[in-house]
Amino acid sequence: MDHQAINLAEKLTRIPDTWSPRVVAELNDYQFKLVRLEGEFVWHSHADTDEAFLVIAGEMRIALRDGHVDLKAGELFVVPKGVEHKPVAERECQVLLVEPRGVVNTGDAGGAMTAEPDLWV
Repeated sequence: MDHQAINLAEKLTRIPDTWSPRVVAELNDYQFKLVRLEGEFVWHSHADTDEAFLVIAGEMRIALRDGHVDLKAGELFVVPKGVEHKPVAERECQVLLVEPRGVVNTGDAGGAMTAEPDLWV
């Protein structure tokens, strides 16, 4: 087994596209995914799981049907399972997502912004 720290900043430089999460580590059945956000994502929900957003750099908003949550670097928000949400970032924002293996980024919405799940960087 290779025992090395994971350099998140270096990994982020290897993610070519926004809205394309890449796995950097696993813990039991959960994955830690890095993603670069810019612009607006699609409204979606995940019926079977919560989704954690930890902002590494930049700022973002998670729009909810009954309000929104603004996040900046160092802040964390967990979207409860089944809650419809839409991530938005006016400028590039770097985020660490924590969610179970196999979760699709667009949840129940599908569409052109759907990224292939479980890709590693």
